[in-house]
Amino acid sequence: MPLLALDTSSSVAVAVTDDDGHALSRRRADLPRHHAELLAPLVTEALADAGVDRLDLSAVVVGTGPAPFTGLRVGLVTARTLALALGIDALGVPSLDAIAVAALRFVPAGAPLVVATDARRREVYWAAYRRDEAGTPDVVVAPRVGPAAEIADEPALAGGWVTGAGAALYPEAFAHLTHVDATDDLDAAELVPLALARRAAGLAQPTDPLYLRRPDAVPSAGAKRVLG
Repeated sequence: MPLLALDTSSSVAVAVTDDDGHALSRRRADLPRHHAELLAPLVTEALADAGVDRLDLSAVVVGTGPAPFTGLRVGLVTARTLALALGIDALGVPSLDAIAVAALRFVPAGAPLVVATDARRREVYWAAYRRDEAGTPDVVVAPRVGPAAEIADEPALAGGWVTGAGAALYPEAFAHLTHVDATDDLDAAELVPLALARRAAGLAQPTDPLYLRRPDAVPSAGAKRVLG
């Protein structure tokens, strides 16, 4: 039974996979701040390319960030709505995990890997991982947001590797690490094997967003009284 995977943590990325997680089709668009307009058409195109009817989907896998509020919300709401309408599971996977899986193929087993993406405001979203001899990724440092310079002070990352656009934006902060590839291009298909393995292990996979920051827009504390 095929699965649909989507991520809006940076670009809009969509994939349809078989039940082993092998990609049948992919679609992506690199237009920031246009997630709402782009996602639905890309889902339709990816399903058509794979020759899959949405009624045949067995689950929807979605990247949960971290990422800014608006773009991330589009992907999560879409995944939840599709899953509810089709009566299937919505499985959440941190987006940084998927980037890590792709990069860890080039990193020696046991060596730490930092994934750092652009969080704007001169900060990065980041987490650290390592893989065991079986190729399973383990989280060394859970997702955080902050100045890139703070990463140099993490003792657990000494002698490690780094990937992600954050490494290209702030090269001086990552000079002590070996670079794998500086990109934010998440392959949505990479979310699926992680989701399937975690579901088989009985792990919860909530679709709660990893914002890591309070939203910029906050409700007013209340109307001010005007004195006459």
